[in-house]
Amino acid sequence: MITDTEIKAKGVQVLARYLGDVEAERFVALIQREPFDYTKWRQDMDEELSLEEISRKAMAQRIKNTE
Repeated sequence: MITDTEIKAKGVQVLARYLGDVEAERFVALIQREPFDYTKWRQDMDEELSLEEISRKAMAQRIKNTE
């Protein structure tokens, strides 16, 4: 298991990789500024998708990440 500090560092790296430095910093500022329930946010993002669609998206992302 990795430490909380390592998780934070990896999280920022992933955000910066996909959003760029400026938008990653904006994202962090946004979630620190207001009450934020990541689990609820994540559930709401996919609430209209079927299980098959969620699985398809996950597999496509997995393939993309291994290329």
